[in-house]
Amino acid sequence: MSEKYAELEQVLREIEAEMRVWSLWSANKPSLTALQSVQPFCIDTLSFWQWVQWIMLPKFQQMIEQQLPLPKSSNMAPMIKEALQNNAVKSSKLIEFFDQLDQLLTIKH
Repeated sequence: MSEKYAELEQVLREIEAEMRVWSLWSANKPSLTALQSVQPFCIDTLSFWQWVQWIMLPKFQQMIEQQLPLPKSSNMAPMIKEALQNNAVKSSKLIEFFDQLDQLLTIKH
C-alpha cells in the first residue's frame, strides 16, 4: 500500500473515532432506498453524518483496498464546519481531520 493510501486510511480511522466520541456514529444502517438517493450527499434521505458514515467512508475504504484512483481535490472541511454549527458538537478535531483529508487529496499544481 502506498504512503498516500496509508495516510488516507489513518485519517478515515480518526474521523470515525471522533464521530463515535461525539455520538455522531449510528448503529443502525439506513434503508437501501435512503442510501441510493441521487441527490448530492443524499441530502433528501440522510443526515450529513449518516452520509459520511454510510457513503463517504466506505467509498474511500473501497478505493484504498482496491488501490483505485483517488479524487484529485477535496473541500470537505467547510462542510464539516457548517454541519457542526447546526449541531451541539464542538469538535475541533473533526475539522482538523477533514482538513487533513482535504490536504491529502488535493493535488498541488
